[in-house]
Amino acid sequence: MPVITVQNKQHAHELVERLEDAQILTAVRFLEFMILDPVSRSLATAPEDEESLTEDEEKALADAKEWFRLNKGITHEEVLAEFGLQSENRHPD
Repeated sequence: MPVITVQNKQHAHELVERLEDAQILTAVRFLEFMILDPVSRSLATAPEDEESLTEDEEKALADAKEWFRLNKGITHEEVLAEFGLQSENRHPD
């Protein structure tokens, strides 16, 4: 693995300073991508699912959207309360 020196970091800063304004956003996105953990990087580069939905899946989605249109959703706190819990009682991830 190459040794990272202060000169390397300074050179990177100098290169960023030389970018045109239109290139900055691309450079920032690339740097953010580089520091992702391996799982997040895999998810970010995974191909989009191109599989078509079946008729049953389309109907289930339509039914769910209609239910949410007609009904109030359930909050996280309400779900926890069903089990006698509160948000502050949750274990940290």
